[in-house]
Amino acid sequence: MTKRIAVLGGGVMGETLASGFLRYVTPRPDVVIAERRPERAEELARLHDVTIADALDAVRGADVTILVVKPQDMAGLLDEVGGAIEPGSLVISIAAGIPTTFIEQRLRAGVDVVRAMPNTPARVDRGVTGVSGGASCSPEGLALAVSLLETVGTVVALPEVLQDTVTAVSGSGPAYVFFLAEAMIEAGVAMGLDAATAQHMVHHTILGAATLLESSGETAVTLRRNVTSPNGTTAAAIQTMEQLGVRQSIVSAMAAARDRSRELSGG
Repeated sequence: MTKRIAVLGGGVMGETLASGFLRYVTPRPDVVIAERRPERAEELARLHDVTIADALDAVRGADVTILVVKPQDMAGLLDEVGGAIEPGSLVISIAAGIPTTFIEQRLRAGVDVVRAMPNTPARVDRGVTGVSGGASCSPEGLALAVSLLETVGTVVALPEVLQDTVTAVSGSGPAYVFFLAEAMIEAGVAMGLDAATAQHMVHHTILGAATLLESSGETAVTLRRNVTSPNGTTAAAIQTMEQLGVRQSIVSAMAAARDRSRELSGG
């Protein structure tokens, strides 16, 4: 039973995770958030009825500690709180590029460490999170991490060596969809739609397509072919995209995201 969860970092993702825990974990845990900005701390306490504490007080007695800080701040934070995190507890880090070994070296033995990469649709409980247990993480610790992160979406457990790929596919993935939406809206306006109408149509087209992709049981290839009649309007669009190298551009862009993630992690 998870009684106390310390969330170290009260930014958007810290708030998102805390909200998911409060809404879906039963029995309702005591969620403590460490947030240094007074105005933000006051806002979080008011919106979510959580306890606000400094990082060291937050982790004392915590069953689970969530590290939601910038990668460059991780070493300092662990130097401050590492000794107070109790063996037998779970630490989940969502700091991009920080390997579990970096965290394990700064904690006492017996702490389960899990690295996670969620994405922004977690804000609406539709996130995708890749998780990897550290070398010393118990199966129970990894299972607990999965169950907690499932409060804000779907979770995929995979080897840590693939976390840079997770970053490229799902971590950065929403931005690719938003980029596509931007272009479709601009094209609609250029062809005569007013901005509000173009935005409404594009948003719901993407939402409908994603829902169909998820619920139909058919592959993206099959669904795309089904709507692409020979010599039709969609065929003309797809042919133009292929001629312009859109497919290869996406593949290359995702490889660039993966490689940048490796650079950030020193890999």
